[in-house]
Amino acid sequence: MNNPEIELTEDGVRCSIREARTIVVKVGSSSLTSASGQLDVQKLRALVTAISHAQMQGARIVLVSSGAIAAGFGLLGFNERPKDVPTQQATASVGQGLLMAQYEAAFSQFGFRVGQMLLTADVTISPSRYRNAQRTMLRLLELGVIPIVNENDALSSNEIRFGDNDRLAALVANIVRAEALVLLTDVDSLYTAPPSEPGAKRVSFVPDVTRALEEVKVGASVSGVGTGGMVTKLEAAHVAAVSGIPTVLTCAGNAGPALAGDAVGTVFAPVHTRDSSRRLWIGFASNPHGTLVVDSGAAKAVRGGRASLLAAGIVGVRGEFSATDPVWIDDEQGNHLAKGLVAFDAEEIPEIMGRTSDELEESLGRQYAHPVVHRDNLVLVQLAAAPNAGNFPANVSLLRSSDTRAVTVLH
Repeated sequence: MNNPEIELTEDGVRCSIREARTIVVKVGSSSLTSASGQLDVQKLRALVTAISHAQMQGARIVLVSSGAIAAGFGLLGFNERPKDVPTQQATASVGQGLLMAQYEAAFSQFGFRVGQMLLTADVTISPSRYRNAQRTMLRLLELGVIPIVNENDALSSNEIRFGDNDRLAALVANIVRAEALVLLTDVDSLYTAPPSEPGAKRVSFVPDVTRALEEVKVGASVSGVGTGGMVTKLEAAHVAAVSGIPTVLTCAGNAGPALAGDAVGTVFAPVHTRDSSRRLWIGFASNPHGTLVVDSGAAKAVRGGRASLLAAGIVGVRGEFSATDPVWIDDEQGNHLAKGLVAFDAEEIPEIMGRTSDELEESLGRQYAHPVVHRDNLVLVQLAAAPNAGNFPANVSLLRSSDTRAVTVLH
């Protein structure tokens, strides 16, 4: 977290959100549309009013907004969200224009300009594109512009996509090094079970989101216009928390009080000091292009969290990659140990693997006598069993950086 003196109580976390200067706000489709699926302009304007008031109080807001497909399918005569990708993409193309036009008109009433940023998952997979997105967003904020971010549904495919704007919002919070994340949905808070179930209790404060994932029963979206549910909200809060970012989750109608740090919704405490943008990118957003297989000695050294991966410990290589690409580091049993940025091309690895640095310097030259993955570019992976089997996805892995601070990746 940015403020090492933050008090990790409910009041302390809400206070940190109230005092945050850079805030990412995410709003879901169901919070912006009517029951028929049409974009609800009154809901949108209410959200814009809350954000504008926070902006006028000195906050810098990035808005991650769903709603393009939901806004478009009603206009195109569909009764529900299309299921096939080409129709979704066409619908998003129509709806995104309407969505941005409404945001521009609403924010202009308060004297604010907006800038559209449509991202695809490969933006966060590529280091250069990640940096470009970061520079653009930060410059927009410096200029007093409110960036409005959405996944580029018109170009995204099911194979390469964020999957839901909750995850996108958590990654954007890392990109702009936000001090708070506000997740707006169609329920007012996190509950111990779906609110419709008897005995479900509201949870106002989550000091440890990792433990909450094991104790809270959650379900998927049933709105018909959104793609996520409480599962994706908890995933996003988890990513934010282990990145040092406090999060509040509540309904869109509570946007103003949430931004003011009032006692609405559920707040999630940050659990670790924020790591570097580079390491966050490696852990959260990078998509490994290949795999380095290491022997037991190297596996032990890598698991220790302080060692670079040297050529001497590598026994195999898979995939096609170039120097600086992200790769998996696996043990000989096929378990992922880490993700890291490799210093050599894939075709160079067979010639250097199994050889010491002295041997490499003597036979190939000094330029080969350095780590294959330096510890500063390495994030450890510790696979964890999925909590709440049947209620929480099994694709959650806990990662920790070389200085043993924890981060989480969803892959």
